[in-house]
Amino acid sequence: MHIKCSLLILCHSCVLQEDVALHELDDGNEPLLPSQRNLYLPRLYDYVLVADKVEDMEDRIFKKQDAFICELKQKNIKVTRIEHAGKVFFGVCAPEEIFAKYKYLLKVSDACNWSGEQKCDLSVSLCTRIRIVHFVLNNTFIGSGEGLRDLLCQGAFESIFCLHEKKEQKKLKKKWASWLAVMKLFQQPVTDIKDYFGEKVALYYLWLGWYTRMLVPASVIGIVVFLYGLAFFNTSPLIHEVCDSNIIMCPRCDIRCSVWNLSDTCTYAKVSQLFDNEGTVAFAMFMAIWATLFLELWKRHRALYVSKWKVFDWCEEEEELILEIVNNPKCKPKEFRHSYLRSIVVLLLVTLVLVVIIGLTHALVICRVLTAILLSQSTWHFLRDHSSTIAMLSGAVLHYITIQVMTRVNKIVAFKLCDFEKPRSFAATEKSFTVKMFTFQFFTLFSSLFYVAFFLGRINGYPGNYVRIAGKWRLEECHPSGCLTDLFIQMAVILLLKQTINNIFEFTVPWLKLCFKRTKAKTMRRKCGNCYRKACREEEGNFDPCDLCKLRNWMENYDLTDVNAFSLFNEFLEMVLQFSFTTIFVAAFPLAPLLALINNIFEIRLDAIKMVSLERRLVPKKTNDIGVWTRILEAVGVMAVIANGLVIGISSDFIPRLVYRYHYGPCATSNSTSLDCMTGYINNTLATAFMSNVYVKKDFKDLIENGYNITQCSYKDYRSDEDQSLTSQFWLILALRFAFVILFEHVVVMCKFIAAWFIPDSPIRVKNDRLDDKLRRLKKELEEATAIYNSRSTEV
Repeated sequence: MHIKCSLLILCHSCVLQEDVALHELDDGNEPLLPSQRNLYLPRLYDYVLVADKVEDMEDRIFKKQDAFICELKQKNIKVTRIEHAGKVFFGVCAPEEIFAKYKYLLKVSDACNWSGEQKCDLSVSLCTRIRIVHFVLNNTFIGSGEGLRDLLCQGAFESIFCLHEKKEQKKLKKKWASWLAVMKLFQQPVTDIKDYFGEKVALYYLWLGWYTRMLVPASVIGIVVFLYGLAFFNTSPLIHEVCDSNIIMCPRCDIRCSVWNLSDTCTYAKVSQLFDNEGTVAFAMFMAIWATLFLELWKRHRALYVSKWKVFDWCEEEEELILEIVNNPKCKPKEFRHSYLRSIVVLLLVTLVLVVIIGLTHALVICRVLTAILLSQSTWHFLRDHSSTIAMLSGAVLHYITIQVMTRVNKIVAFKLCDFEKPRSFAATEKSFTVKMFTFQFFTLFSSLFYVAFFLGRINGYPGNYVRIAGKWRLEECHPSGCLTDLFIQMAVILLLKQTINNIFEFTVPWLKLCFKRTKAKTMRRKCGNCYRKACREEEGNFDPCDLCKLRNWMENYDLTDVNAFSLFNEFLEMVLQFSFTTIFVAAFPLAPLLALINNIFEIRLDAIKMVSLERRLVPKKTNDIGVWTRILEAVGVMAVIANGLVIGISSDFIPRLVYRYHYGPCATSNSTSLDCMTGYINNTLATAFMSNVYVKKDFKDLIENGYNITQCSYKDYRSDEDQSLTSQFWLILALRFAFVILFEHVVVMCKFIAAWFIPDSPIRVKNDRLDDKLRRLKKELEEATAIYNSRSTEV
């Protein structure tokens, strides 16, 4: 019979204990573990292994399970066996000496000793104990050298997870993990979160809360920019010029596309005014500096809490060494290794993946082109008239579907590359995986946006010389109201779909699974009867629940959604990608910070409810920072400066408008005029294609054959009407575009550096507290050394 097992962590309450046994050195002069009051008795169970009951003791899987249990017992780990409903439950309880050894090694370590002196309350001990036992179980090997990970892959075990502590779980539900807590907005009990889930989870929510709080000023400025554009809805001369125009524009496709009047795009011109105006430049500069201020102020905010939690100098690699020694005193250190060959292979494979992702972007472009062509041939008048807009919307939806599919593919590829690299520790594996996964996801999400922002409508050619795919299909053009409108539509659709649909699935799927499985726990409660209500109740710090009560508690948590070491990574990835959306192309979508703010207010509570009530308890991890995510956020901040500079300088009409206002418009050609300085701008941006041109006539052959009697049409470009060559105005605007990009980036980068220099990473209070603590510890060490020296001198 094939056996499936599952591992469950059972976190029961710790009770007080007066003394801990003293372990002495071989010479008997100095205790290995100094005498001190230990606040904890060994708990009933640390983990619970669940397996299908197997009758055949010669079964290969049964032997591996039995060998694994024997290895645990050799480490003085108590294992209790209970059978129920065709399954076998193994309650695992680690000896108290493992916890005591860890505490002592933590105290004498170089980097983690400060953390070892933190106040050991009940919750901290629980988190520490869970983490230690988790490491011991994952580093216990049977005779063939197979560990828990191998047994999981072979199907001998299903999973390993923590069980929720009911009292602490209820406390967090009341203060944090409920929809009523949404009213508290930015208030989170991060210290309670740290005591229950560990510092790593607490720092995530601390970062998310700070990010959400910092989105408030960004959202306000974004709304102001939006309202600024709205204020000129009816007074802008550019809008009036479009709406009152009688200019005939060239067809946007080859087949069944007719000429159209520029005034048909009146509504789109008004929409474009909302985000493509003078305020956009100031807002883009603000957001670039905002990203730097957010990171610098976050470092200060983090420093306050990690100092309070006594983990400022925490070293993850050194803790892993301590755990290795606690698990196996004869262990050998895992040496650092580097292979240039492996690095080259990984770099080539990463490049190959990125090329594939960019290839998918080209496929999306082709899909949009074909969609626009098919819609333009439709018999439905509405589809023909709005073929470009519908094609853009459908392309955005298709891009979202591609994102969902590639997310799973990217995760598998990133894991395989990490396995090939063979990192030294889990911390190194997590860092390597994070960088690769974010890179893949970033290209998946933004490659299409980069095409829309910087290439759409600029490489499609002009009448008589259109660029065609396979020599047949014309490349798509920008939206009639401007290229920035396409980027706005693309970002709005992806951001709204990604945030809304992802949140719905993240919450509803675990909730529905839990509702479906709750009947098992109710059945067990009915079977337990009187024992559950009385005999199993905790009295004077001692309790011994019956087998059914234990199984009921285990099954309640077993039915929750599974978690793993990278569950928190998924939450971080989602938020950092949102941060990228909020900053990189914010010039095209000023309302992005507002949408992010609204989403995050609910995201915090959504993740909290999911983590506390719908998912198994994460294994608590100790850390003092969000890790490599800080570097990624800094890189995103730099990319935001470059991208927004290019969007304003290249994609928007900001520079052409300035050139027209001061060089070609009415205000530049006449000293006194009653006309607005932007009067005639739209006509100035259009070139004319004459049907008398042989090449133009060839491109519009279908139009002429359908009986349209026109001699000319207009298109947006700076070209001569005679020979369609680029005009001097084009080259002047191009030069000023690049000059603006260089100036914008240098000014903003300089402001970023000044802001980073001006704001210290750690508050003065934290620095002084750490200095006083180090001085106190050094004095204490000196007093102990002096006492030992004096006692030995007296004996002599």
